[in-house]
Amino acid sequence: MSAASPVEADPTLAPDEITFLAKPWVTIVWNDPVNLMSYVSYVFQKYFGYDEAKANKLMLEVHNDGRSAVSTGSREEMERDVQAMHEYGLWATMDKAT
Repeated sequence: MSAASPVEADPTLAPDEITFLAKPWVTIVWNDPVNLMSYVSYVFQKYFGYDEAKANKLMLEVHNDGRSAVSTGSREEMERDVQAMHEYGLWATMDKAT
């Protein structure tokens, strides 16, 4: 009787590549004292294409919790999203997803 490995990794991938694929990146938008809540919701709808309900939910997370993870994806995609948030005047950073 042999125990099967719970996860089969692609043997052609290096350990760093496996970790990278397993943990996507997130764009985090932070609360600030400058932008109106309606504007933050507008940005989420305009840039990410979220419907009004999702944009308002994320905006309220930013307002009430101080931050919200608004998008996930590859590092390059999140760098682009962070740059876009900065261009809209929002404070944003990126981090590895937990």
